[in-house]
Amino acid sequence: MRAPIGHFDRATPAPDCLDELTAPVAEAVRNWRGSVPAGQIVYVETDPRWADTDVFVEHYGRELLEQSANCVVVAGKRGGETTPAACVVLSTTRVDVNGVVRRQLGARKASFAPMDMATGESGMEYGGITPIGLPAGWPVLVDSAVADLPYVLVGSGRRRGKLLVPGKAFAELPGAVVLEGLGTA
Repeated sequence: MRAPIGHFDRATPAPDCLDELTAPVAEAVRNWRGSVPAGQIVYVETDPRWADTDVFVEHYGRELLEQSANCVVVAGKRGGETTPAACVVLSTTRVDVNGVVRRQLGARKASFAPMDMATGESGMEYGGITPIGLPAGWPVLVDSAVADLPYVLVGSGRRRGKLLVPGKAFAELPGAVVLEGLGTA
C-alpha cells in the first residue's frame, strides 16, 4: 500500500497491524466507530533516530510539515480536582494552554501534564502519544485546522511508527471537541 501522504517504505491499514501498536491504540482501532472506516487509518513505520521534526520531514517528505499534528497531554486544575485532557494541534503551532484549554476545561489553572502522568495513564510512550486510544473520560480537544485536513500524521502510541488519519476522524473520537484557535502561531 502507498501512504496517502509522505514517502514511507511501509504503509499498512492499522487494522492489519494491531501488534505494531500499543495495547490501548490497538483496542481503539479494533473497536473503531464513526464515518471514517478503520481501514483508512494507516500505520507507517518510522525510525526514532529521525524523530526531530526537521530531520523527519527531510527524510519522509517536506509536505508533512504542514500535515502533521502533535498530541499533547494537559492537566486542568480546579478546587483540588485534576482533569487530564489531550490537545491535538498542527505541529507548526503551539497549544493555547492558558487560554482556550483552561476555559474549555473550566479550570482555574492548566499546564502540560507531567511525563509520568501522561505516559502512565495513557499507556503510550512519551513522544508517541496519540489521541486514538486514550482513557475513557479524557476530553480530546482538536484544533479545527487538524479536523479540516484530508490526512494528518500523528503519533501511534510508540516512538517507532506513526498513524496517518483522515482529519475528520479526530472530530469523531470519544470525548472530542473541535475548537477554533486551540493551536496558536
